[in-house]
Amino acid sequence: MAKDKDGKAKDKVRKLKAKVEKLKSQLAPPAAAEAPAAPAKKKALAVSPLAPAAFPALPVIGGVEFAAAAAGVRYAGRTDVMLVRIAPGAAIAGAFTRSSTRAACVLDCQAKLAGRVDDTAGAAIIVNSGNANAFTGAGGQEAVDRLTGAVAAALDVPASRVFSSSTGVIGEPLPWERIAARIDELKGALDDAAIEDAARAIMTTDTFPKGAAAEIEGEGGPIRIAGIAKGSGMIAPDMATMLVYLFTDARIDRKALQKMLSRQVDTTFNAITVDSDTSTSDALILAATGTSPAAPITDLRSKVARDFEAALKAVMTDLAQQVVRDGEGATKFVEIRVTGAADAADARRVAMSIANSPLVKTAIAGQDANWGRIVAAVGKSGAQADRDRLAIRFGDILVAEKGWRAPGYDEAETSAYMKNDALVIGVDLGLGRGRFTAWTCDLTHGYIDINADYRS
Repeated sequence: MAKDKDGKAKDKVRKLKAKVEKLKSQLAPPAAAEAPAAPAKKKALAVSPLAPAAFPALPVIGGVEFAAAAAGVRYAGRTDVMLVRIAPGAAIAGAFTRSSTRAACVLDCQAKLAGRVDDTAGAAIIVNSGNANAFTGAGGQEAVDRLTGAVAAALDVPASRVFSSSTGVIGEPLPWERIAARIDELKGALDDAAIEDAARAIMTTDTFPKGAAAEIEGEGGPIRIAGIAKGSGMIAPDMATMLVYLFTDARIDRKALQKMLSRQVDTTFNAITVDSDTSTSDALILAATGTSPAAPITDLRSKVARDFEAALKAVMTDLAQQVVRDGEGATKFVEIRVTGAADAADARRVAMSIANSPLVKTAIAGQDANWGRIVAAVGKSGAQADRDRLAIRFGDILVAEKGWRAPGYDEAETSAYMKNDALVIGVDLGLGRGRFTAWTCDLTHGYIDINADYRS
C-alpha cells in the first residue's frame, strides 16, 4: 500500500512539473525576440542624372587622415561613420546652422570653437549618418560627450578638440555605443588618402559622394585645399545647409581663417536651396594644418591671401552646387541671376523667392517656359520692384521687358531651351547695382517619394 501511495505521489509531481514547463513555454518570448534584430539595409537610391562622372581626385593634405566604418546606426551593412584625425597645430574654423532647434552636436561644436582653444593640440572629427541626434533632450548632449570623450581617449587629443556631427532622422536617441564600439577599428584604418571613403560614410539621401579641391602657388611652395560634403534634402540657406569638411595645408592663424570662411559663406552655401527647409544639424568645419612649405599667410590684403580666399570660395561653390545637383528628385540644375536691384539685400530676396517657389520649380520640372511665375515670385519677394523696368531672360532669350512680353518672343525657342539639364534664369530689376546669384533645382514627384518614405 505504501509503495502505491509513493507511486501516485511521484506521478502527481511529474504531472505538475509538466504543466509548469508548458506554462513557461507559453509565456516565454519567441527566440527571435531575445535580441534586437539588426536594422534592415536601406535600398540605394538611383544616382542623380546631374551627378558628376566620378568622384574627383583630391590631393592629400598633410596632417589629415580619414577612416570610415559601418556601425549600424540606422541600417545594417552600410558605411555610416567617419573619423578624421588632424595633426597638432591645426587652426580650426566653423560655420553652423542658425536653426533655433539645432542639434546637440552643433551646440557642442559652437561652444568649443567659441571657448579657449589650444591650437597646439591635435584634433579630430567624428561624424555619423542615419541619426541626427536632434531634439533628443539632455540625452543628446550626453551622447555627444560620451562619443567625443571616447575619440579623445583613443587618439590622445583633448576632448575640447573633438568635433562631432550627426545627420539623419530627428527625434531618436543616438545609439552612440554602436559608434564607440568602432573607434578602435576606425583608428586602425586611418589613412591620408581615404577621403572618398569618408565622403561616402556621411551620405543619407545623397546619391553620390561630393568632393572638390583647389591649389594655389604660395610664397615658397603650393597650398592645397580639399573638401567633402553631404546634402540632398532639407537644404535652405542659413548655414550650413549641409555637412561640409574642408582641409588645407595653409599656414594661417585661426582668426584669419574664420574671417575668410565667414565672408564666403553667404555667396556659396547660403546661396543654394533645394526645398526651403533648414536642417537642425548642419555644420561646416575648416581645418588648416600648416604643413605646406609655403610661407604663412599673415596679411589678408596680400596677393597670396586673396588667391587663397578665391580658391577657398571656388571649393565651397563647387561643393554647394554639387548638393543642388543631388537635390532629392532633381532633374534640372538652375542658376538664378538677379541684377539691377536697389541693393544686394533686395537682389538676394528676389533670387531666393524665385529659387524657393514651388510654382517656378514645378514649371521647370515640366519644361514649361512659364515666365509669369517668375513675375509672381519677384512680386511676392518684398523687394523693391517696378513692373515697367523689369526684364526676364531664360538663358540668352529675352522673354519679358517693360511690363510686357518681349517683342519677338518665341515660345517654341524658349520651350526648347527648357529641355536642357542646366538652366539660367536672369532677372534685371532696373533699379540699381544690387546683384545676387542663387542655385536651385526643379521639384519633381521624386522628392515626394523620397521624403514620404524617409523613416521606413
